[in-house]
Amino acid sequence: VPLQACWGGLVPPGGSLKLSCAASGLAFRRYAVAWFRQVPGNEREFVAAFPRGSDRELYGDSVKGRFTISRDNTINTVYLQMNGLKPEDTAVYFCAASDRIILSSLRNWSMYNSWGLGTLVTVSS
Repeated sequence: VPLQACWGGLVPPGGSLKLSCAASGLAFRRYAVAWFRQVPGNEREFVAAFPRGSDRELYGDSVKGRFTISRDNTINTVYLQMNGLKPEDTAVYFCAASDRIILSSLRNWSMYNSWGLGTLVTVSS
């Protein structure tokens, strides 16, 4: 299922940025949808997710309290609002989806079967 992540960019420390991820032919409500990020040489890191059929929000420890995941099911789009950005948030951000993943596996990037291409977020002055 095609996923398109958009709206990365350069942001100063302490700034904010909102990423979006749109899907075609995909009812987000029936899928688990997530954001991951990756720095070259490192494994993909879990950022945030909605489980399948749930509005419960899950966050990685490094972003809890600063990032917010949200979605608009009418346009099959998921967002990631990032506030209080730090240089260590610099990474390529990916959205992902799966119609089979269970709750205990949401933080495992290898369990997702649909991925966006990624968008670069750079936090620097």
